[in-house]
Amino acid sequence: MDLLDALRAKSGVVAVVGAGGKKTTLYALATRAAGGRASRAVVTATVRIPIFDRHVESVAVTDDPIAALKRTTTWPVGVVPKREGDRYVGFESGIVDDIAAADVADAVFVKADGARTREFKAPDDREPQLPRRVDTVIPIASVRVVGAPLSEESVHRPARVAAITGRGRGDPIRPVDVARVLASDRGGLKDVPAGATVVPLLNKVDDADLRATAVEIAREVIARTPAVSRVVLARMIADDPVVDVVEA
Repeated sequence: MDLLDALRAKSGVVAVVGAGGKKTTLYALATRAAGGRASRAVVTATVRIPIFDRHVESVAVTDDPIAALKRTTTWPVGVVPKREGDRYVGFESGIVDDIAAADVADAVFVKADGARTREFKAPDDREPQLPRRVDTVIPIASVRVVGAPLSEESVHRPARVAAITGRGRGDPIRPVDVARVLASDRGGLKDVPAGATVVPLLNKVDDADLRATAVEIAREVIARTPAVSRVVLARMIADDPVVDVVEA
């Protein structure tokens, strides 16, 4: 299945949250959207994001993103308000809402939280920074975290994950633990606006064993919340990244 179709991310405002392939997913979606009918594809963030110039045609560093997008002729394009060292600063979420309302883009892909390159996370009190006009939220987790200890080595904010799952520091992470976080309103569903579509993504499904683990997680997520009717299994570094789609 096409990645944009699988993640219901062909148009509108699409926010990626979680850990284990967020930026790779963001850029893959923007590149594919720019090559299709939603040709005006934008990459931005509501939190800090590493410099991503090589993943888009250009980046406009500006406090007037709408004007910058009106001048844009090549896509996908990045818009950010400021650079600080090796990262760009994100816009306030209301600015992304303004971009969505201005009809200057067909698809806006937003990094809406951070994870410090870990495989799995739960958000803190200030996360995620979701625009109110978000159409699709994609909570991401790496299936490779299963079996790893619940520690800072693999998990961003392990105490938050422990609070959701009931597991202790150092306990091995189980498929059900990943599912509990993705299906929780303190985890993957946190602050998702009413009416937004949620499509969790299990990334790094690199072999048959990991696929079986990912299917187990996906089925558990769907069983735990009516907010999720499909979970996408993927290997986001692949040219054809969708491995499977598990549906209710």
